[in-house]
Amino acid sequence: MTTFADPGTFPAVPDAPAQEISGAETPDFAALGLPRQLVAALARQGITTPFEIQQATVPDALAGHDVLGRGQTGSGKTLAFGLPMIARLAERNRARPLYPRALVLVPTRELAMQVNDALMPLGKAVGIFLKTAVGGVPYDRQIDALRRGVEIIVATPGRLGDLVARGVCNLDDVEITVLDEADQMADMGFLPEVTELLSKTPADAQRLLFSATLDGDVDSLVKRFMTDPVTHSTAPSTASVSTMEHHLLLVPPHDKFAVAASIAARAGRTMLFARTQLGVDRLVEQLAAVGVRAGGLHGGKTQRMRTKTLAEFREGRMNVLVATDVAARGIHVDGVTLVLHVDPPKDPKDYLHRAGRTARAGESGAVATLVLPKQRRTTLAMLEKAGVHPAETRVRAGDPALAELIGAREPSGVPVRAEPQEQRRYGDRPSGPRRFGDRDGRGSFDRGERRFGDRGDQRFGRPSGERRFGDRPTGERRYDDRPQGDRPQGERRYDDRPQGERRFGDRPTGERRYDDRPQGDRPQGERRYDDRPQGERRFGDRPAGDRRFEDRAQGERRFGDRGGDFRPADRRGGFRPEGRGGDDRPRDDRRGSGGRPPARTH
Repeated sequence: MTTFADPGTFPAVPDAPAQEISGAETPDFAALGLPRQLVAALARQGITTPFEIQQATVPDALAGHDVLGRGQTGSGKTLAFGLPMIARLAERNRARPLYPRALVLVPTRELAMQVNDALMPLGKAVGIFLKTAVGGVPYDRQIDALRRGVEIIVATPGRLGDLVARGVCNLDDVEITVLDEADQMADMGFLPEVTELLSKTPADAQRLLFSATLDGDVDSLVKRFMTDPVTHSTAPSTASVSTMEHHLLLVPPHDKFAVAASIAARAGRTMLFARTQLGVDRLVEQLAAVGVRAGGLHGGKTQRMRTKTLAEFREGRMNVLVATDVAARGIHVDGVTLVLHVDPPKDPKDYLHRAGRTARAGESGAVATLVLPKQRRTTLAMLEKAGVHPAETRVRAGDPALAELIGAREPSGVPVRAEPQEQRRYGDRPSGPRRFGDRDGRGSFDRGERRFGDRGDQRFGRPSGERRFGDRPTGERRYDDRPQGDRPQGERRYDDRPQGERRFGDRPTGERRYDDRPQGDRPQGERRYDDRPQGERRFGDRPAGDRRFEDRAQGERRFGDRGGDFRPADRRGGFRPEGRGGDDRPRDDRRGSGGRPPARTH
C-alpha cells in the first residue's frame, strides 16, 4: 500500500482517539451498511472491495458521527465521505429550492469536478442530485440548478460565498458538511471563508473532515465545528513510500532543459511540475519546439482551457502535462507513471502532493527531481522532513543512465504545430479565489455562454449570422466603395471632383481672396496690414521722443519697479488708485509668476 509521510500532527481533540486501520478483514460494501442500490451502482463501475479508509469511516458516518479522516492521496477518500452522505440523504425527501441538504467544500475547481463526476452516478441510483459551484464559469446554470433544488452542492469556498451573498443559496437545511483537503484550503487562505460558511450551517449538522495531512491549521476548525469526532488514519505521522521510486537527478544548469525534455519524451503518461505560471508556459513552448506536445495547467488559464487540457491528458490525446502546485491536489488521472519536479518544491507537503499524482490506489510509479548543484542541500533537507530517501544520480544531457532509470529518450526535434488559442469569452476569467466578474450580490459579468455583445439571439441588435465588427459580407459597401443607390457613378467622391468645380483653396477667377479684395471693400491706396503710411505708429514702433521700455529717464519708474498708489498713465484706464472697484489687492497678489495674472478658477 502507498503510504505518505505527514509532517503534521493530529489535532488535540478530546475523546477522539486515532484508530489505526489494520486491514485484517476486508468486508464488501453491503456489509458496511450501504443500500443495495448504491452497492449495485458501485458494482457496475467495477468497484466491489472497499479501501481501508472506506472500511473505517463509512459505518461511523452512516451512524451520524462526526468523522475526522486522514489518508494518503489516492486512498479512496472521495467514496469514504460520498457513500454515507448519499445513503443518508436518500432516506429523506427532496431538497427545497435554494436549500441544499449537503455541502462538500474543496480547495480547487478540478477537485470539485472530480468529486462531482465520482458521486453523480451513485446519486442517480438513489434519486440524489448534485451540482458544482466553482469560480471561472457562469453563474446562470448554478443558480438555475439551485432554484430547481439539489441535494448536494460541491463547491469552492469563494463561489459558494458569492451565491450565499446573492441570496440564491441558503445553508439552513444542510444536514451534512464535508471538508475535503482541509489542510490545503487553510494553506490557500480559505480558512476565513470556510469558517463563515460553516457558521451558516445548523450547529447540530454532521461534519466530515478528510485530508492527507491534519496539521495545526485545521485544529481550529475541528475544535469549533466538530463534536466528539471519531478519528481514522491510514498513514502514520512519518513513513516512506513503498510503491514509488524516488530519484534525485543532479544536473548542470545548462543541461536542465535538455534533461527535462528527454524525460518528457518518454513513453507513458508524465506530469511535470514548475514553480510559477510563467515557468509552466515557457516549458510548454520549449517542449513543443523540440517535438514534445504538452499541455499547461495553472491558475492563470480560463476554466474552459483548464478543463480541455485536463480532458486531453486524461483521455490519452496528450501524454505530458505541465502544472503548478495548484494542480498538485485533486487531479486523479489513471496511468500516470512518472512525476518530474522540474523546479523542486520548498515544502515537504508540496512534494508529497505532487508525488501523489502517481502510484495512486496501490499502483506503482516513479518520482524524479531535477536539482542544480546549489539546490542539493536544501532539497535533501526538505526530502528528509518528508520521510523520503531518494537515490542520487549525476546525469547530463544524453546520459544513458536516464534511459535506464526512468525511460528517457531523445525528443524527435520536429516542432509541434501550435493549436489555435481558444478565444476568451466575456465573463470567462482565470482562476483564483475571487476575481473580477465573480462578484457577490452587486452584479456579475458572468452571463451564461454569451459573448461580449451577445444580446439574446442577436449581436448588437443584428440578426444571427449577420456581420460582426470588422467582418463584412462580400459586396457590402466600404468606405469609398458604395453601391449605386448611395452615389451615382461619375459623381464626385472625396478628392475626386469634376473639372471647374470649386475645391478647397481653388476659387474662381475674380472672386476675392484674403489679400485681394474688390474696390468696394477697401479703396486703392488705403493702408493694408503691414503696409502703413510713414509716421504712423506700428506695433513696437513708437514715434521719436516717445519713451521706450529701455529708454527711461533717471528715477522714473520702470516695468516691475512700481511704487506709490497709482498706475502709469499709458496703462489702460489711466490713473486708478488702489482699493477701487474691487481690484484693491496688491499687485504681487494679483499677478502670478512672470508678471502674468493668475489663472481663474471656477
